[in-house]
This record gives sequence, structure tokens and C-alpha cells, in this order.
Amino acid sequence: MSPTIHRAGPYRFYFHSNEEPRMHVHVSCSDGKAKFWLEPFVVLSNFHGMKRHQLKDVEKIIEEQEEEFKNAWNRHFTQNK
Repeated sequence: MSPTIHRAGPYRFYFHSNEEPRMHVHVSCSDGKAKFWLEPFVVLSNFHGMKRHQLKDVEKIIEEQEEEFKNAWNRHFTQNK
């Protein structure tokens, strides 16, 4: 299960239900995908296909929505234990 937690322009932000416990978010667009850690701070983990300017745009969105993403993570993983 990969619930969408946010959309911004061409980007879809989501996470996978059965992944590692460290808080993170995935993002995808038509060009590719990426994974960002949310803890201890927002940082790129890996990417495929996305261009540098897209990664910068996505990082800014994540920083702006960080609390929303963390809250969505906590709600999801509390409900799906």
C-alpha cells in the first residue's frame, strides 16, 4: 500500500506501508522518482531519473510540508500496526 499524502504540480508524495521504520517520503513524477529522509532532517536518500532542479523543487516542498508529512506518517503507521 502506498498512500498519497500530498500532490504539488507534477509531483506525488507517498510512502510504502511495509518499509523501514526511519521516517521518509517518496516522490514521483513523469521523469522519475526519489526518496527523502525526514529525520533527523530533510535530506535526499536516493533518486532515479529526476533532474537536479526537480530535486531542489521537491526538497523545498518537503521542507514546507514537513510537519504535514510527519503527521501523515504517524497517523498511517499508528492505524496500520
